Amino acid sequence: MEHETYTKFEKARIIGARALQLAYGAPPLIKVKDVFDPLKLAEIEFEKDLIPITVMRNAT
Repeated sequence: MEHETYTKFEKARIIGARALQLAYGAPPLIKVKDVFDPLKLAEIEFEKDLIPITVMRNAT
């Protein structure tokens, strides 16, 4: 699913979860040189559609 279809709440949850993973030592999915902030790294990964987190919605 492309990130343009996520709600603002889903986007915040995905970026927050990934930033927490990075803060606890998970390796970044992008090559970085001068970015050390986990939140910024997570945002960059989200924009490049690299975060392997899926959103499951109930069909109503």
